[in-house]
Amino acid sequence: MSRPNIVLFMSDNQPADLLGCYGNDEIKTPHLDALASRGVQFDHAYCVNAMCSPCRASVLTGLMPSQHGIHNWLDDKLIDKWPDNWSAIGEFANIPSIIKRAGYATALIGKFHLGVPFIPQLAFDHWVTFPHGHTTSFYGNDIIDQEERYRFAGHTVDFFTDKTIEFLEHQSSRDEPFFAFVPYNGPYGHWPAIKGRADNQFAEIYDDTDMHSIPREGLDNGVLERFGLRIQEGGLREQFKGPLLLPNNIDSLRNYFSQVSLIDHGVGRIVAALDRLDLSRDTLVTYTSDHGFSLGHNGVWGHGAASFPASAHRPSYHIPLLMAGGPVEDRANVEELVSQIDLFPTLAKIAGSDETPSLQSDARDLTTIFEAKPQPWRDAVFMEQEETRAIRTKDWVYAMRFQGSASYPLSDELYNLQRDPMEKNNLSTQPEYRKVVSDLQEKLTTHFERFAEPAYDLWKGGTAKSNVTFENLWKDAWGEDWQPKYS
Repeated sequence: MSRPNIVLFMSDNQPADLLGCYGNDEIKTPHLDALASRGVQFDHAYCVNAMCSPCRASVLTGLMPSQHGIHNWLDDKLIDKWPDNWSAIGEFANIPSIIKRAGYATALIGKFHLGVPFIPQLAFDHWVTFPHGHTTSFYGNDIIDQEERYRFAGHTVDFFTDKTIEFLEHQSSRDEPFFAFVPYNGPYGHWPAIKGRADNQFAEIYDDTDMHSIPREGLDNGVLERFGLRIQEGGLREQFKGPLLLPNNIDSLRNYFSQVSLIDHGVGRIVAALDRLDLSRDTLVTYTSDHGFSLGHNGVWGHGAASFPASAHRPSYHIPLLMAGGPVEDRANVEELVSQIDLFPTLAKIAGSDETPSLQSDARDLTTIFEAKPQPWRDAVFMEQEETRAIRTKDWVYAMRFQGSASYPLSDELYNLQRDPMEKNNLSTQPEYRKVVSDLQEKLTTHFERFAEPAYDLWKGGTAKSNVTFENLWKDAWGEDWQPKYS
C-alpha cells in the first residue's frame, strides 16, 4: 500500500535484552514477541546516545547530538531559562512535520521531553502528554490532554494506552492516514519509580523470578567516579543514588521487569484495537526504545552517563526495533548494523515523502534492506555521549575519549566482540592492537568531522542547547565563559 497508517511506540530506558524475542527467558512480553514473529526484528539496532532527550531528538530529526545540539536529558528545572514555548528541535526537519505535510493526522500520546510540553509542538495535531521528563512515580501524575489539565490517579502507561485507543477509534471513521507517536514513560528503571515491589497487575508473576538474566557484578570504578562528581556538584536527587544501590536490588529488578510486561500489555491492547477497527492491514506498527539500559552489566546501572567517563558498552546502546504491518509483510531477522536515526528516512519514505534531514546525515532508509537488489549497507554505527565517542562494528567496539581537559584525563577502550562479547577485556593499550585502534580512531574522527556542526561540537569548543552531564569538564577545556545556550 502507498500510504499506511503509522504507529510508533517508544519505551523509556529499555535495552533489547528486555524482550523475550531478543532471547531473555525470564521477561514476559508475549505481544511484542508476536509482533516480531509476524514482522521484522532488527537484531543489531543501536541508539546514538544513552540519554533520553538526545535520542528522541535524533529519531525525529535523523541527526546526531553534535548536530541538533541536545547532548543530555533536558532538565525540567531549567524550563524558566528556555525560550517561550521552546521546541528543542523545531528549527530542523522532523518526522511529525514531514508526515503532517504528507497529509497525515498526527498525534503524540506519551512522554515528550523535547522542550516546553504545555502546548502542541512539532506539528502534532493531537497532544496528550505530561509535564515531566523524569518519572518519579507511575501514579498520580499531572496530565496535559489537549486543552485540558488534570491529575490521573492510575498508571501512566495504562493512561497513554487508553488515550491511544481513543485516538484510533476517532481516526477509524476518517479518510486521512494517521501517525501516532506513543512514547511510553516506562519501564524507566530509576528510583523512586521502581523502588520496592511493583504495584501493578504484573508484579506477582515476577515474585519468584531468580533474575538469572541480570548479571551480579561489582560496581565499575567509573560509576564511583560519577557519584563523587555529583556530590561535588552539590546535589544528589534520589534517582542518582540508583547507580550505586540498584544493581543487586532484587525487588527493584523485579519491579522493572513488571513495567516491561505492563508496556507489552499496552501494546497488545492497541494492536487488538487496530484489529477490531479493521486497521491492522493498513498500519505499520514499530516498536523501539529511546536508548538501552545497563542492568549491572560491566558494573554499570542505567544510562551510559551513569559512569564517568560515559560507558560505551552494548547494554546502554542496544535497542529493540520491531516493525510489522503495512509495507512490512515477511518475517525476518535483520543482522545489519542499524542506527536509530535510520527511522527518519524510513518513516518519511513510507509516508510518501522525499524530504531529508536538515543537515548532512548518515541516516539510511531501512526499506532498502528488503529490496530485491539491496543497497550496500554500513559497516559501523556511531555513538556520542559528550566526552565519549564510540564506533561499533561487527568485530569491535572502540570508545575514544575527549583529551582536551588537563584536569580530567580520560582513557580510551577497545573490545574484541568476537572473542570477548561481554566486553570485559580492554585492549586499547596493548601494542598488538595499535593498528586496530588507529583504524577505528580514523573512522570515528572522520565521521564527526563530516557530520558535527561547529556550534554544537563539544570537542571543538561548541556548546549544548541546554544542560550537559558534567559542565566543569567543558569549562576546564574551553574556559570559564563556556556555558550551554539555555542554562
